Amino acid sequence: MKKIWAVLFACTILGFNSHGQLIKKLGNKVKDKASQRADQKVDKAIDKGLDKTEEAAKNSTKADAGSGTTTTTTTGATGSAAKIDTTFTPASFTAYNNYDFVPGEKILFEDNFMDDQLGEFPAHWHLGAGQATVNTVAGKNALLLTAGNFAHVSPLMKSKTYLPDAFTIEYDSYSTGGYGPHIYLYDNSTDAEGGNRDRAQINMNSGNIWNAVGYKLTDKDEVTGEYPKDILGDAYHNKWHHIAIACKGHLVKVYIDQFRVLVIPDIQITPRAFDIEGIGDPKEPIIMANFRIADGAGMNMLGKKFTDTKIITHGINFDVNKSNIKPESMGTLNSIVQIMKDNPDIKFEVGGHTDSDGDDALNLKLSQARADAVRAQLISMGIDAARLTAKGFGKTKPISDNTTPEGKANNRRVEFVKK
Repeated sequence: MKKIWAVLFACTILGFNSHGQLIKKLGNKVKDKASQRADQKVDKAIDKGLDKTEEAAKNSTKADAGSGTTTTTTTGATGSAAKIDTTFTPASFTAYNNYDFVPGEKILFEDNFMDDQLGEFPAHWHLGAGQATVNTVAGKNALLLTAGNFAHVSPLMKSKTYLPDAFTIEYDSYSTGGYGPHIYLYDNSTDAEGGNRDRAQINMNSGNIWNAVGYKLTDKDEVTGEYPKDILGDAYHNKWHHIAIACKGHLVKVYIDQFRVLVIPDIQITPRAFDIEGIGDPKEPIIMANFRIADGAGMNMLGKKFTDTKIITHGINFDVNKSNIKPESMGTLNSIVQIMKDNPDIKFEVGGHTDSDGDDALNLKLSQARADAVRAQLISMGIDAARLTAKGFGKTKPISDNTTPEGKANNRRVEFVKK
C-alpha cells in the first residue's frame, strides 16, 4: 500500500499523470545494478516525503555531508554507521583524454540540496519568478523549475556583484525531453534582479531543442555550438550530465560531460552576477543539481617552471563514501600530469582533506583512500610511482571555516604538496 501511495505522491510532485509516465521520464526501469540502487534512493526519498514528521527528518540518513550525491571532493563521511568503500581500480577515461576544464581555486558558493526539505524551495536560493522545488531525481536531490514562463532562480550571495574576473560555474543537469535552462550573466550596471543591466544569455538546450547550445548578448545575433552525436536526442535524455562554464575576462567556454560544446571569444560584458531562467513545466521540469561557483578559471602554470610549494584543487570528484574518481575530474588530473611532465624533477605528496562533518575516524579513512586513489590514477596515466606519495588528513588541516557551506566546500579538497 505504501508503494502505491509513493507512486501517486511522486506523480503529483513532478506533475506526471501516470505511473508509466513517471517511469518513462525518470528512467526507473533500468537493468544495471548501479541504476537499481539509484531507484532505491528515489523510493526512500518518496517515502520520506510521505512522512512529514520532524522525527523522520531527524532520523534520515545524509550521505557524504556537504556534498552532492555523486560529485564531491574529499568530503566528510557520514556518521559512525557509514560504510566506507576503500577499494579502487584506476579507470580509463579515454573519452576525457582531451578534457581541459579545471574549476576555480576558491569556492564561492556550493549547494547539493541535501539539507533542504523535499517539496520545498531551497534555503540558499532566491526565487525571482515562477515556481521551483527540491525533490529527488534518479538518486540526486535536485532543484526543479516547475512553473513559470520564465521561472527565475539565483543563488543567495552576500553581495550583488560576486563574480570575479575569472570564474567557473558547474552543475549537473537531467533532461526528460523538455527545454533546458538559460544562464544569464549580468554586468554591474544596476539592480540585483537584472533590471537595466546588460546581460549575456547562454541557452543550455536539452539535446533535442535546436540541437545546439546558444549564446547571444541581449537582442544581438546568436552564436551556437552543435551537440555531438554522443549526447544528441535520446542519448541525452533520462540521465545525468555534468555542465561546466569557464569565464576568463571576456572569453567563455561551455562544456557538457567530456565535450567542449561552445567557445565565445568575447561576450562583450564583464559578468558580475548570474541567474537561471527557464520554462517551468510540472510534466517536464528543468532539473539541476550540485551547483558550484568558484573564483578562478583553470591552472595558469602549464608549460612553466613550477616553483610553488603546493597546488590546491577542488576539481577531483568521487562517488559518495567511496574512492572512485568521477570522470569530470580529468581536467584537473590532466593538468597535474602535464605539470609533472613539464617539471620532471618534481615529486608530490597527494593529500586528501575533508570538512568537519561526520565521524573523525571515518573522515581520516576516507581521505586516505581518496589520496591513494588519486596517486594510483596518476600512475596509471604515466607518472612514475616514485614521484608520488599519498596521505589522508581528514579534517585536521582546514583552510577555511567549517560553519558555512562555502567554507566546508573549500576544506574538502585534494592538495599536491611539493616534496
